[in-house]
Amino acid sequence: MKSPIPLTLLALVLALAAPAVRAEEGMWTFDSFPSAKVEKAYGFSPDKAWLDHVRLSSVRLALGCSGSFVSPDGLVMTNHHCARRCIQDLSTPEQDLTAKGFYARTQADERTCPRMEINQLTTIKDVTAPVQNATRGLSGDAFNRAQKAAFSRLEKACQTSDQLRCEVVTLYRGGQYHLYTYRRWKKDVRLVFAPEEAIAFFGGDPDNFNFPRYDLDVSFLRVYEDGRPLQTPEYFHWSPAGARDGELTFVSGNPGSTGRLLTVAQLAALRDQFLPLRLERLAQLRGWVSQYQQRSPEARRTSQDELFGVENSYKGMFGRREALLDPAFFATKVKEEQALRARVAKVPALQKDVGGAWDAIAQATATELKLERETTWIRSANKYYSELFGIARNLVWGATERPKPDTERYREFTDARLPATELVTFSKAPIHSELEVELFTLGLTKMREELGADHPYVKKVLGKDSPRQLATRVVQGTKLYDVAQRRALWSGGAAAIAASEDPMIALVRSL
Repeated sequence: MKSPIPLTLLALVLALAAPAVRAEEGMWTFDSFPSAKVEKAYGFSPDKAWLDHVRLSSVRLALGCSGSFVSPDGLVMTNHHCARRCIQDLSTPEQDLTAKGFYARTQADERTCPRMEINQLTTIKDVTAPVQNATRGLSGDAFNRAQKAAFSRLEKACQTSDQLRCEVVTLYRGGQYHLYTYRRWKKDVRLVFAPEEAIAFFGGDPDNFNFPRYDLDVSFLRVYEDGRPLQTPEYFHWSPAGARDGELTFVSGNPGSTGRLLTVAQLAALRDQFLPLRLERLAQLRGWVSQYQQRSPEARRTSQDELFGVENSYKGMFGRREALLDPAFFATKVKEEQALRARVAKVPALQKDVGGAWDAIAQATATELKLERETTWIRSANKYYSELFGIARNLVWGATERPKPDTERYREFTDARLPATELVTFSKAPIHSELEVELFTLGLTKMREELGADHPYVKKVLGKDSPRQLATRVVQGTKLYDVAQRRALWSGGAAAIAASEDPMIALVRSL
């Protein structure tokens, strides 16, 4: 399940006590694990050495997902769906690894993933004070600029080499800020084993997110350093017997954020506006890709990962909205908020300081709703479903952003985050032009539909073309399939971008 949130957490997900089944759960960062509470409840008190071992044995797949080191020589175990992109990137019409699976009999047979980065969380540092000092007394745009600048300074000072990845993580809606330092491997991560899709995704989308689930959702990768398997003294050892009924169970990894601190106004907007709109887009994208797959076996092969991602996202969002539509559940959130507001109102100093926060958040949420469509399409938050458009956007925006002071850039172009942007921009993974035309056509069609045919931006993008005419012309005419062309434009900076006659670059540049 993809997630952009870089939080490495340890979750107590299940505790069974025979004869009755009892389940409890919690989620904590590694540096604030409630060992005493767990010991009191379950008789087990993890010490710092145990927590450090679990943290260092856990890894993050930077494009989304969790994994674990499971051998002393860099072997990583993860879900099959987390390695799908690599599996599809390495596939060809003659050798469809997604459908047929892959097994490297020797290390020499392991195959390098074109765009895979593995991160290991090495340190967590509390940077709440410097961030809050930088933003104290500020609001609105001034607050955002000061916070972004503080993040950039902290990340840049931390990232002393290309082998590190440093990120300031916001916790508890700004109650705390932590600086996470990761050791990163992006040049040589290889596929070792992946089962056939028929067993890895047994039951298909109807069974996805249903439990128990009967499939082999697993893949193995290996991290290499200087051409040799990485030595990983911290790893999870295999248990020959497996877990027993009644045994305390923990899961470590990089799950997404929770919405527990959202206000009722925010939850209502999610339920009634944001989620329905996103579900509508995903449903149309799912239908578009499903129809495209009927063209040929090759069309199905090249778009299968796309369809999986869409269906996975749709099912996750659908479940979130179903929960918010439950009257009893929503009533508990209303009651909790009313109780908290009543407690604040009883303390004059608190009421003066934060009593207006709920109404301010409601007003900001209403503004966010008005801007949602323009944010999606004008800032191209979804990249029009086109990989080539996303690459062109990185090149054009990068030429403008990189010369700026680090603290003033878009976050994806700060010095600390440039390596991640470059990983995607210069990936050697294949791009399939026929699929690109279809996806870009849909993106342009949805832009015109949601903004309206008379919107100035729509007129500027499409001109006299239909969405399909424009998508076909720029996708078939661009040279951005060639990684060398991309690097030349990147190294040439603003001058190279301004002089480029590439139709995809010209389109993004005009916007």
